[in-house]
Amino acid sequence: MIQELDQVVLMTDLMDSGLQSGDIGTVVLVHRGGKGYEVEFISLSGETIAVVSVFASQVRPTGKFEIAHARAITAIAA
Repeated sequence: MIQELDQVVLMTDLMDSGLQSGDIGTVVLVHRGGKGYEVEFISLSGETIAVVSVFASQVRPTGKFEIAHARAITAIAA
């Protein structure tokens, strides 16, 4: 089960937050025993881009042999 402070990969685009499938975030809160999560997404400089609530089906744990990929964003969600 995904726990607080685990890194997760977003599986769906969240257009309202400017997030795309493949973005990596950190779980800051587990909802209802893992049915959902509060996930923080940050820039490489450490600025918070978004904190969003997602269903368990919208994220997955990072894999041991995965590599991160950087992309530019146009704006930080409010």
